[in-house]
Amino acid sequence: MAQLRQQYEHFVDQNAEVIVVGPEDTDTFARHWQRQAYPFVGLPDPRHQVANLYGQEVNLLKLGRLPTLVVVDRHGRVRYQHHGHSMRDIPDNEEMLDLLRKLNEEADPPAGPEGVEATGDLREE
Repeated sequence: MAQLRQQYEHFVDQNAEVIVVGPEDTDTFARHWQRQAYPFVGLPDPRHQVANLYGQEVNLLKLGRLPTLVVVDRHGRVRYQHHGHSMRDIPDNEEMLDLLRKLNEEADPPAGPEGVEATGDLREE
């Protein structure tokens, strides 16, 4: 999470909010969060409700919960999921920032001629 802390402002610049979900109880999680002074949101999930909702795998031979990264757009749609196979299997911040840039471009089409908003292509989804 050190890299995430260092680049957090880049995520904010992409209109993203980072939420880290942890398996600890509320008190333990809060103490850790305060000690580390993370600038992003932390959510304790001791009953694994959020982890289960997003399909996060638990493997006790690999130290518990495996990393899961989910990007949810402003409409509540899951746009990207990565389920790690080890504790080090986490997407690079630059990869995620590139994805956010693309999602922002999709959400905010460029203005057309004379300030008329472009409607994008006409392909059916």
